[in-house]
Amino acid sequence: MTALTAAGPGVRRPVTVGRVLGVIGIVLLILIEVVPLIWLFLSSLKAPVEFSSKPMWALPDGLFLQNYVEAWTRGNMARYILNSALATFPAIVILIVTGLAAGFALEVLKWRGRGGVLLLFLAGLMVPLQMILLPLFAIYVKVGLLNSPLALVLTYAATGLPLTVFMMAGYYRSLPREIIESAIIDGASIYRVFFSISLPMLRNAILTIAVVQFFFFWNDLLFALTFTTDNDSRTIQAGLLNFVGTFGQTEWGPTFASICISIVPTLAIYLLLNQRVMSGLADGAVKG
Repeated sequence: MTALTAAGPGVRRPVTVGRVLGVIGIVLLILIEVVPLIWLFLSSLKAPVEFSSKPMWALPDGLFLQNYVEAWTRGNMARYILNSALATFPAIVILIVTGLAAGFALEVLKWRGRGGVLLLFLAGLMVPLQMILLPLFAIYVKVGLLNSPLALVLTYAATGLPLTVFMMAGYYRSLPREIIESAIIDGASIYRVFFSISLPMLRNAILTIAVVQFFFFWNDLLFALTFTTDNDSRTIQAGLLNFVGTFGQTEWGPTFASICISIVPTLAIYLLLNQRVMSGLADGAVKG
């Protein structure tokens, strides 16, 4: 089955079965991703009586914003968000600094054994995170880091370093080698090449890695639940587990409201930086 449809002034593109199936698949994926978010937001606006008197897919009768007030005050969401920020952003800074230095050393500088060092970083991607939970828990207990943001910062930085170095090495590999060689011929030092030549060309790469790692760390539950046993020190994902016990089985409104609040930072960052991140991913995939 083929047909012709206009794709622009003077251009007609064929409509094939594969193209139609592809569009249908994209629409289904969008529905799978978007419909639950819409249902979650609408459910967070329902009054408590609506959850027992109406079907779960029914629209709310009004805007019951008290659910968000309850989630923010009784649910301790402000504390959870602060704990997540204290654990996430310092870890991202550490990863960016170390990733830039490691990527520069592995791809720009020439020295014996750099290929083997890169393989060692890649080997870190193959280590299951569950295997390091017990050793890290024992270490943090002995040094007194349990229920501390520093425990999560160190864990996030260590577990995120292999992927960061791997991605940063790819970005350095895609840089035009002629620019770096010209700067060296003109007498630029290694530090000048790093800060003045390569760093400005890696702004999209830095942003891409920071956003990718932010999603991983902000949505982490495994480490947060293991290393933060005190309720006041838990991050937002671990704190959400307390909402069912706090509000009970009938107060779903505040529970859904708290989930919506936890989604806002990641959704806002994605909407604001989506184009820059896509550009950064394309830069790392194509060799300059």
